[in-house]
Amino acid sequence: MNALLFAGQGSQYVGMIKGLADEFPQAKARMEQADSILGFSLSSICYDGPVEILKETRYTQPALFVHEAILVDLLRDKLEFSAVAGHSLGEYSALYAAGVLGFDDTLKLVALRGELMFRAGEDKPGTMIAVIGLADEVVNNICEKLNGNGGVIVAANYNSPGQVVVSGSADFLRQHIATFKEAGARMVTELPVSGAFHSPLLISAKERLAEAIHSTRFNDSSVDVYCNVSAKPEKNADELRNSLIEQLVSPVRWTETMKNMQSASITNFIEIGPGKVLQGLVKRTLSGATFSGFDIASDVQKIL
Repeated sequence: MNALLFAGQGSQYVGMIKGLADEFPQAKARMEQADSILGFSLSSICYDGPVEILKETRYTQPALFVHEAILVDLLRDKLEFSAVAGHSLGEYSALYAAGVLGFDDTLKLVALRGELMFRAGEDKPGTMIAVIGLADEVVNNICEKLNGNGGVIVAANYNSPGQVVVSGSADFLRQHIATFKEAGARMVTELPVSGAFHSPLLISAKERLAEAIHSTRFNDSSVDVYCNVSAKPEKNADELRNSLIEQLVSPVRWTETMKNMQSASITNFIEIGPGKVLQGLVKRTLSGATFSGFDIASDVQKIL
């Protein structure tokens, strides 16, 4: 069985979507629709950058969703899939692919999410570090010992075995980078993000986002949606709504999600969107799984 995967922040690049819009009228129309809904030229930011603007959370998140939604529109009738999952922001694209949310509503939620997360990072400065080479349990223990003793430090993304992203108060987390190295981490790298995503520092953003999510129509899903918060499949509209709200301040359980999908007899994983980050995580997490991806116009042309 096949599953569609959707990446989150970090996969964006200047020039994204442009080839799709040049090649497919449907993609160009979607991009123009997005510009109209947002009230600014997302297309210009995606096509021409500069990269410093594109990587701002408030622009990155709409850019990624529109890219992934366009690919879903182009491929929906060409791909058979029984499940979807999205990494962080990618969960919104997964819900769009599963028919839970419409394009307009999803884009509005994503734009609000990006803006709220950007502002939260300004109000309560935070950052994230990638910890490579430590078991999840070791990272968890370090976080539990440090958290609350002057700042926030929590595990934010369980990406693959031996790769965990930690989120927390900016200065406090930087002061304790050495702690992870002393525990045996092969590499500890600060990520270029504007806040402590998937941590309690985003509670204010969660509260405002929850209001918008509760006022948005959600449909039951047509396929299994593996949620970040639980790593388990769900189809019920209310459950998917609640999971999306909690996701903002909860860890992304991606390793567990991949293993649960494989246990459900899903053997082929198709990444929809820019880059190959999730394909790499599948490779590092699952043995015997196949994976591929769709990003640029030539990828789509192959299947059309």
